[in-house]
Amino acid sequence: MKLRHLAFQTLIGFAMAISPSLAEEITVSDVAGREVTVNGPVNKVILGEGRQIYLVGALDNDDPFKRVVGWRKDFSQADPDNYATYLEKFPHMADIPTFGGFKDSSFDVEQAVALNPDVLLMNIESKQATEDAKYIEKLAAVGIPVVYVDFREHPFKNTETSMRIIGELFGEEKKAEAFITYRKEQIARVTDVIAAANPARPTVFVDRAGGYSDDCCMSFGDENFGKFVEMAGGRNIAKDIIPGTFGTLNPEKIIAANPNHVIVTGGNWDAYVPGGNWVGVGPGSDPQEALRKLEGLTHRTAMTGIPAVQDRQFHAIWHQFYNSPYQFVAIQQMAKWLHPDLFADLDPEATFADLHEKFLPVDYVPGYWVSLTDGDK
Repeated sequence: MKLRHLAFQTLIGFAMAISPSLAEEITVSDVAGREVTVNGPVNKVILGEGRQIYLVGALDNDDPFKRVVGWRKDFSQADPDNYATYLEKFPHMADIPTFGGFKDSSFDVEQAVALNPDVLLMNIESKQATEDAKYIEKLAAVGIPVVYVDFREHPFKNTETSMRIIGELFGEEKKAEAFITYRKEQIARVTDVIAAANPARPTVFVDRAGGYSDDCCMSFGDENFGKFVEMAGGRNIAKDIIPGTFGTLNPEKIIAANPNHVIVTGGNWDAYVPGGNWVGVGPGSDPQEALRKLEGLTHRTAMTGIPAVQDRQFHAIWHQFYNSPYQFVAIQQMAKWLHPDLFADLDPEATFADLHEKFLPVDYVPGYWVSLTDGDK
């Protein structure tokens, strides 16, 4: 223990000795309401979640990894298909050191100190675990500020704020504002139509990561995908049942709600549940295999006799829309499922391709959603 403590103190001295003395101080208010001062624009950042690259890629689209000196390894596990796409274009990303999580206390403070970052970006859902482990204090002691961002817990409250924070830290405020403006415009293409038409709202059950386990069924309250449903002109059956962003509905509740549509969130989760019943939508996914798995999920007890199954209004969409600033693409696709006549001219596929062309460093590859009605054509 004494040797470990001595090594840690040596790293502290090293980090303090080489920290920049002429950098401009930037003070930001993070999504937890903390005022944090950072030497900026930052040149070295640790991503507390690898999927923060979804936004970083829009700000540093020449090389999304040029500032990243360390990151959590979830990107390769939770979204291996996009990881492979980025890896092909930016092979040096494979050399970036990876970290464990904060919730399971596997984050390595000494490793972080050795990388001498200007800032560590942390997702807000890790805040309690971070505080319990006193990571903030430990990192502050070696001059590493922590800034909380959020694209998942309260995305419609925090996404724009998070984008502006990272844009300011990177010195890329104009790019961040351009993305924010684009996002607003794309959401309005749905919400303005719904507001004007005021259509009858079909009931929707969002099956969070359906098939990931044998348990049924995780869902969303009045946030995240639950909010997507409302914005797309539907009525989320869990809105008044699940008090927070995430929760569970038992099969009886789902059957009693009699939903007109079921929207399953899915992805390639072989790293977590090899060969599982999850629906593997995402870039380059196999539509026939996705349809096969989606059909299989209709036979669960919770789906017994509901209109969504009888009418084939059973859909799957990329789970990671819930954890990225690309939520508007999901809202557009859900609007087409819920109100096909109102949104006959809306093309979410073209929207996502346009997003890649305008902002992102990699090319668009389709495969992010599928519906049982696709198999009936």
